[in-house]
Amino acid sequence: MINATSLTVENYLKAILQISLQSGSEWISTGELARYMDVAPGTVTSMLKTLKQSKLVEYRPYEGASLTEAGKHSAIRVLRRHRLIELFLFQTLKLTWDQIHAEAENMEHAVSDFLVDHIDEYLGFPEADPHGDPIPSIDGRMRRAYPNLTTLAACQPGTHVKIVQVTDQETEFLRFLSRSGLQLGSQGVVKEKNSEAGIVVSEWNGQTLSMGVHVAENVKVVPVEAA
Repeated sequence: MINATSLTVENYLKAILQISLQSGSEWISTGELARYMDVAPGTVTSMLKTLKQSKLVEYRPYEGASLTEAGKHSAIRVLRRHRLIELFLFQTLKLTWDQIHAEAENMEHAVSDFLVDHIDEYLGFPEADPHGDPIPSIDGRMRRAYPNLTTLAACQPGTHVKIVQVTDQETEFLRFLSRSGLQLGSQGVVKEKNSEAGIVVSEWNGQTLSMGVHVAENVKVVPVEAA
C-alpha cells in the first residue's frame, strides 16, 4: 500500500520542480504552487513548513520555496518515473496523449526505480515524453534541450514554427489540439497577434486556428525555415 503522506510529499516536490523548470527560477512563490496544486495557500504553507523540517525545501515566509539538493533529487526521480511511464503507455499500449497523464499520475508512486530503469532501457533511453517534456536520465540530467524554445504566444506574425512541447496536459486542452490536427512536430506559421483581443492566429496545413494568448503560452515551439 502506498503511504498517503509519501505520495503527497512526492507530488509537492515534483510540482515545485516543474514550476521551477518552466519559470527558469529556483525560487517559486506560495501562490504559484497553490495555483498549480489547486489548493488553498494556507495548505501550501503548512506543507512547505513540513518539507523544510525534512530538509527537502528551503522555505522563507512571503518569499516562497526552493528545493534543497535532497529535495531536487527526490523530485527528479518522480518526474523521471512519470515521463517514462507516459511514454511506455503511449508507445506500448497505444494510449492517446490525453489519456496517459492521469494514468501516469496514478502509477508513478507505485513503481520501483528498478522497473523504471528497465522501462528506460526498453524504450531506448528516450529524450522526451509524448508531450515533448524532457526525460531525466538516471543521474538527473535532462536529455533534451531546445536553445531556441519559445511559446506560440511570443512569436511575431510571419514566424514559421514547429511544435516541440505542450506544457498544459489537461485532457480537454490536448483533445482540442488533436481536434485541430496539431501534435508534436506540426509546423505552421503565425499569421496575426492581436494584443487588444488577446488572440494569436496561426495556420497549420492550410487550416487557420485562433487561440487565446494564455492558451498559446502552453504551446512551446522552435523557429523553422519556411517550407
